[in-house]
Amino acid sequence: MYDIVIIGSGPAGLSSAIYAQRAGLKAVVVEKNYLGTGQIAESERVDNYPGLYGENGFDLGEKFRSHAESLGTEFIEGEAVKISKNTTDYSIELDNGNSLETHTVIYAVGTERRKLQVEGEKEFSGRGVSYCAVCDAAFYKDKITAVAGGGDTALGDAALLSKFAKKVYLIHRRDKFRANKTLQQKVENISNVEILLNSQIKKINGSNKVESITVDKNGAETEIKVDGVFVAVGSVPNSAILKDLVEVDNNGYIVANEDGVTSANGIFVAGDVRTKKLRQVVTAVSDGANCVLSAEDYLEKIK
Repeated sequence: MYDIVIIGSGPAGLSSAIYAQRAGLKAVVVEKNYLGTGQIAESERVDNYPGLYGENGFDLGEKFRSHAESLGTEFIEGEAVKISKNTTDYSIELDNGNSLETHTVIYAVGTERRKLQVEGEKEFSGRGVSYCAVCDAAFYKDKITAVAGGGDTALGDAALLSKFAKKVYLIHRRDKFRANKTLQQKVENISNVEILLNSQIKKINGSNKVESITVDKNGAETEIKVDGVFVAVGSVPNSAILKDLVEVDNNGYIVANEDGVTSANGIFVAGDVRTKKLRQVVTAVSDGANCVLSAEDYLEKIK
């Protein structure tokens, strides 16, 4: 029987592991991907984490993990597929058939990238359609690319791609971006980035790979030749296995405040899957620490 099972090995989960070890609690991290550190690993550069300015995401994630490992954190590879309540405790079933028993759960699995849901997107995934510019930008040297989205991720992807591609179309369905102003100004001043506002990709075309996109701008459709399409239109919370146990909002995010306390006794939530205004590495790490403190308080009451 564990005191805490931490589901997810991104910054929120690893922060939870560090604080759990320091508190002397019997804890384990369940990670879907072996030696994973979450989506932070896909970030080219992290400029807003105090004390580690300019660190690339992969290296920062590795530092978090090394810290947790140095304290003796136990890791189990597997995907949690079901969480069941047993009086005051919980059983967690993994996709490999194993199960874990625990007094508390810290759920820190983050989000998944939202899809465009247009014709050609699924067909050309991995053949010109990508959801990770950091992973694939280098493949588009001297080629033409398009980025769909209007937030920080989309504009950051456009800026990164501009270093490789000869042309980048930045396509957003609204009349203004949601990204921070500094990033907007940066992208607007990049000569090989063309911004298309009030525009949507309606179809991705090609034979064996992406060759063009059909774009709707204010009701008029235009075909634009591109070699690659990068989708950055937001995220969907990975909250499905908890939907019958905890309260979620209309978008599927698990309802909790800064303490990570959910509507279910003994289940705490950290990171991007939680209702919050700012989803950044620094807030995920804070969530992980707060969840352990909340779990400690709960454990004192039930033991």
